[in-house]
Amino acid sequence: MTLVPPSTIALVPHAAHSDVPSRLSSAVFRAKVAVLQMRRALINLREPVRACAKSDGAGFTIVAGESRTKLWSDERLAERAFQLGKVQNLRRAVASLDRILIAPDATFSFWSQVGRARRGRGFVKGRMLQQGCLVPATGGGLCQLSNALYDVALQAGCEIVERHAHSRSVPGSAAALGRDATVAWNYVDLRFRPPSALFLEARVERDELVLRLRQRPAMAAEAAKPALRVRTVLRTDAPQRAAQTCGTCTETTCFRHEQAEECERHGDGRTAFLVDENWGEFKDYVAHTRTNKDVLGMPLDGARWRLARYRWATEGFDRVGAASVAAVRRALAIRGKAQGPARRNAEIEGAERIALRLSRLLSADVERVCIAQSLLPFAWRNGDLGGREVSVLMTRLPMTALQARLDAAFAAHPERKTLGDFRAPAWLVKAEREALAYASRIVTPHAEIAAMYPGKAELLEWQMAKVARVERSADSQKRIAFPGPTIARKGAYELREAARALGLEVVLLGSDLEGAEFWSGVTMRRADVGGPNSWLRDVGAVVQPALVEERPRHLLAALAAGVPVIATHACGLGERVGVTTVKHGDVDSLIAALRAVLA
Repeated sequence: MTLVPPSTIALVPHAAHSDVPSRLSSAVFRAKVAVLQMRRALINLREPVRACAKSDGAGFTIVAGESRTKLWSDERLAERAFQLGKVQNLRRAVASLDRILIAPDATFSFWSQVGRARRGRGFVKGRMLQQGCLVPATGGGLCQLSNALYDVALQAGCEIVERHAHSRSVPGSAAALGRDATVAWNYVDLRFRPPSALFLEARVERDELVLRLRQRPAMAAEAAKPALRVRTVLRTDAPQRAAQTCGTCTETTCFRHEQAEECERHGDGRTAFLVDENWGEFKDYVAHTRTNKDVLGMPLDGARWRLARYRWATEGFDRVGAASVAAVRRALAIRGKAQGPARRNAEIEGAERIALRLSRLLSADVERVCIAQSLLPFAWRNGDLGGREVSVLMTRLPMTALQARLDAAFAAHPERKTLGDFRAPAWLVKAEREALAYASRIVTPHAEIAAMYPGKAELLEWQMAKVARVERSADSQKRIAFPGPTIARKGAYELREAARALGLEVVLLGSDLEGAEFWSGVTMRRADVGGPNSWLRDVGAVVQPALVEERPRHLLAALAAGVPVIATHACGLGERVGVTTVKHGDVDSLIAALRAVLA
């Protein structure tokens, strides 16, 4: 690496050479900062540096530089709040950096990309190095990110346009290795230019800040990298004494000294429950696990709007928030849309808006997040979950497994068009896969889903419907119910074939999505809607040979009423009395099960 002597004066105000900052020295320091900020603003007007655009990163498969640094650098209890603040600031900044494309020979600027760290943008107090001391400041801790950026830029062979070293070594930082780069709005910046296009991945993980610069294979194949140039460097002879906080400094006469009571001890943190639809199983789980310091975020206040679908118990939470506008927009967007891509796209867009609105409830002291699966990928992609313990309220198969299952079935039966009518965007599938791998706990009543996550799944008990038991008559031996809707993934084709073979009458629930003539040749009738669960009367069995099933409510109602159930593992009931399990797509085993149950 070749270092070119600085061509400009370092834009850093030198602190007075005194071990104890005074009010006068601080006022002088602030005046110098104001002058340098004005100077930087004029420079930016004359030579603007634009923020880099987001990209999907397609084709950038080679890692040109990687940095992994620990999030928690001070384990003292009195510093916990500032450590949490630092990590919160990293989350907010990383959201601006993740998935950006840095064009060849374009100048990357830390502050042009991240923007000013203000409370209105979600930044909070962390520790910042100022006049040799680590003091509380909004946006404190971002130097960990600039250090990591400098490190990966060097690894990737970038030209370092501007970089400033710290005036003190910070515990746990890269200063001791000479790989640090301090930043301060907006006069102390980190700027570099790549020799070729680079794609940046930035993420706050459970215990680490992870940055990667990726390049295309064609550029990685070049044998030699260009020599590095460093144009602006803070004086390298600066004394590298360790920076102090009030907790480690013995000087108590300083005007900045934090009294012991000001260094508030941080407890166990709080949990934020970000929920969507109200499943009874999840409602009970939240009620039994929440504490009075926790936070609840929901799409709508179900009690206020009289919507049972979103009626969550709000009592006993420290704070409750809703995404009412986003939830209403989602409801209006999907209203009137038939099952298919248009409806699913509206649901995805609505869930994203709800997730981003509810993310405002994730204050720095939220150390755990229990989140609905529908909101999970958006919160993950926005960087809201890193550094936190995450539990997922899981209602369906992960999209990776779901779409693979549908793809295999569609390849085997291309005539069943509904098996291929929708696939989620690749970025959404990737985000959910990463978030589920990161999560420490999967919470679900669905037995098949729980079995996919051995060691971290918590299987809840399905809530049984409160219905009266029904008696089967002699006629019920020739009558079965299909919860539907009539669509391939719910097992409609297999059921139709079995019903024809056995001459059974089928009681249908749900809409016909496979066409008006689908049940031709089968005796069928619509379910009686005269009363609750009236469709179970004189039914010998309820049958759902589904490929995928999220919520087997009709099957649970049948079991509660004493009606036998024939279902696949995909229905999530598990092994229980009254359930006969068959393999999806195996019509012979379905016929055999029907004969045994209806006898």
